[in-house]
Amino acid sequence: MSVSEPTPGQGPAAAPAQQPSATESNPFAPPASENTEVASEKTEAASENTEAVPSDAPQPSAAGRGLPRAAGVALAVAGLLAVTATSAAVTVVVGRPDPAGRAVAAPAVTASASASASASASPSPTPTPTPPPTVAPRPASTLQGSVSGGKHSGDLRYFLLPVPDNADPYGSPDGAMLSMEDLQAQYSDSVDIKEVLDSWGFKDAAGRTYRLRDGKTEIRSELKRFGRTDRAQGFADHSGYGDDSFDIDGVSNAKGYIFKPKEQAYTGALIGIGVVGDVVYEITVEVQGDPDKALLFDAMKRERDRLTNG
Repeated sequence: MSVSEPTPGQGPAAAPAQQPSATESNPFAPPASENTEVASEKTEAASENTEAVPSDAPQPSAAGRGLPRAAGVALAVAGLLAVTATSAAVTVVVGRPDPAGRAVAAPAVTASASASASASASPSPTPTPTPPPTVAPRPASTLQGSVSGGKHSGDLRYFLLPVPDNADPYGSPDGAMLSMEDLQAQYSDSVDIKEVLDSWGFKDAAGRTYRLRDGKTEIRSELKRFGRTDRAQGFADHSGYGDDSFDIDGVSNAKGYIFKPKEQAYTGALIGIGVVGDVVYEITVEVQGDPDKALLFDAMKRERDRLTNG
């Protein structure tokens, strides 16, 4: 994510400076500015037979996935795809402003016996059809939050993209708050992400990932809250994964990026960045083969609505 430094009393610049590509292997990534930008490059690859194991930790390790996501966030997944690997390196540029899973209930198997009234027939058992397994209802969340005039108060996790009925979340159903250490782990050691975020008036961050039960699609929502709406807008305007972005259908004030795999057996990704008031939201969709932009459009709309209406 790239950001330029505003003069005192002014908000951040409205648009990022355009710069030529930093590396041949990643045409999307702009180079870091000498004074205001720092970049972290993550090259991702996974063997064809290797699957990562889901963790109950709020922010699973990026090892084994190698997938592009907001500021390099990568999550573990079990049984999502037989092969999860991408061949391209993705560079994320960031800069400063100027001066739980569900429980499955075991079905009860019952049988009733009926006796024939005829003297020539003996009692014969009549099996009762076994009901299919049912999924226990997801516990109701106790998180609270509200939004007024673009300012979001309460627990930031309350505003995370809701998990649909045909999906299961990793870790806590409520999602997780992200510490500065969690955010720093998404960048190389040369990037002081705390200094960058503090320069924008950063307050806190939260994230949640869920997997659709088709076993092919993962969606992650990550939120960053700032002290002022103009600072959140500036951070969003100057955040990105290269110059080749596209508009999000039905969502203004947002942009998207696509990462197609070299082979259909590999995992592709879509990333969307938008802002509502004092919160910047980032949605990452991972799916086998060439990703369908409609998946990102739908998730971005639902996250925008959640942040707008609470």
